[in-house]
Amino acid sequence: MKEAAPNKWIVVVTVISAALLQLIDSSIVNVTLPQMMGNLGATLGDISWVVTAYTGANVIMITLSGWLSSKLGRKNYFTASIIVFTIASVFCGNATSVSELIIFRIIQGIGGGGLLATAQAILVDTFPREELGKANAIFGMGVIIGPSIGPTLGGYITDQLSWNWVFYINIPVGIVATILSYLYIRESEHRLKTGRMDWLALALLVVTIGSLQVVLEKGESEDWFETRYILYLTLAAVFAGIVFVWRQLIVKDPILNLRLMKNRQYAIGCLFSLVQGVGLYASVFVIPVFLQTMLGYTAVDTGLILLPGSLAAGIMMPVVAAIMRKNWISPAVLAAIGFSLFIFFVWRLSSMNMNTGAGDFFWPLILRGVGLGMLFIPLLTLTIFPLHNRDVPQGTALMTTLRQLGGAFGIAAATTFIGTRSIFHFNRLSEHLTVYDQSTYDRLRGMVGLFMSKGSDAGTAQSQTLLALKGSIFKQAMILTYNDVFLIVGLFFALCIPLLLLFKTKKEKKPDAQSSESGLELALE
Repeated sequence: MKEAAPNKWIVVVTVISAALLQLIDSSIVNVTLPQMMGNLGATLGDISWVVTAYTGANVIMITLSGWLSSKLGRKNYFTASIIVFTIASVFCGNATSVSELIIFRIIQGIGGGGLLATAQAILVDTFPREELGKANAIFGMGVIIGPSIGPTLGGYITDQLSWNWVFYINIPVGIVATILSYLYIRESEHRLKTGRMDWLALALLVVTIGSLQVVLEKGESEDWFETRYILYLTLAAVFAGIVFVWRQLIVKDPILNLRLMKNRQYAIGCLFSLVQGVGLYASVFVIPVFLQTMLGYTAVDTGLILLPGSLAAGIMMPVVAAIMRKNWISPAVLAAIGFSLFIFFVWRLSSMNMNTGAGDFFWPLILRGVGLGMLFIPLLTLTIFPLHNRDVPQGTALMTTLRQLGGAFGIAAATTFIGTRSIFHFNRLSEHLTVYDQSTYDRLRGMVGLFMSKGSDAGTAQSQTLLALKGSIFKQAMILTYNDVFLIVGLFFALCIPLLLLFKTKKEKKPDAQSSESGLELALE
């Protein structure tokens, strides 16, 4: 018994280190894409597959992680995933062509997909039920801080070294995590027996997730269903997805246990996981794009602006866990406060303009961080707690998959909205510009005179004036568009608050050994 305490915290270090590999890598690569394009001689369309391939393989493996950890043993599967991810990182860093890099990124995604959901399941199994909030808080700190460190770290490495090092940096962490995993992670006592691999279900899953991921990543740039292959992939995703769900509900040993949705509390939690992914990823996607494209910040500067908010979220995790353990405030109320803070955050950022500075983001992002801390732990605990320990791997796999898919939907929706809404604002602003308006006419004459004073002839100066004016209108249109995105995200989260009432359930007798564990149960009532 004396070894339990130190081993428990070594396990924490192990799984968080491994999870951070996947979390940081999912965002660190994005800032290095321009350098990869130049070094590998790739187009923007080619290099975007480096992200799409990794994400698709990652989501597929997250979905399978519950079944694989039960089949192979949680320790074996987790350790093997770290090894695959680390070795793939070596090959990614040594890639000499974009095709090689895409192949190795798929392998890296296969390894990374086994880390996140399995790490969460290991933590839940390591800590007693009454300390579940603490386990989720520790895990949540990594989930929130990891993606925010990625762009800063990636930008710094790219500026000081080269794009190859965003992959090489995984090697020492992967080696240490592998050794710790082999030495200290123990097999779960609640290991669920599984049957043979359902290869038909696996094929359907690959088609569903793979097609959906390509559609969401490429849809906006390909004008959605106006492009034939996007239409075909959408139909394939819908058909394969329906058959996959049907298959999982009728077979004895499914690779993804959708029957867990019969538990009302868990099903509602999965809904919120999807919702959280949509709103969270959409807002996280928009801020760096705005900072870099509209205000001209570098990737490193952007990361530093985002970092305080991420740290605030990390600090709030253990605070919220302590509040829940003391049963001072119910998880549903904490989540409602978290949603409210998030709404206030997006409302503050919905009035940005070209004069917005780095300091204007500080307090809104702090509010976002505190709100995320109050959202993540209660919703995660409400979702996982009703499950028996043997169902936790499958439960976390499904929940994480839904959060990832929600994020993909959120980013795709934000990207499409920005593209269409910016055109709307551009046309609306352009309607107010006419040479018959005296202020507009005076401004045009002044700009023509400015360009002529710098050596341009009258015809060239007029062309330069029109281009400059068009650019100015476009920037204003984009500012209005980003403000609209934040307002819509805020409205989206505001509509989620009443849904928290669905967690108001009557007190039920918990199955098996859980019925005697009332510490956290009372907090859920």
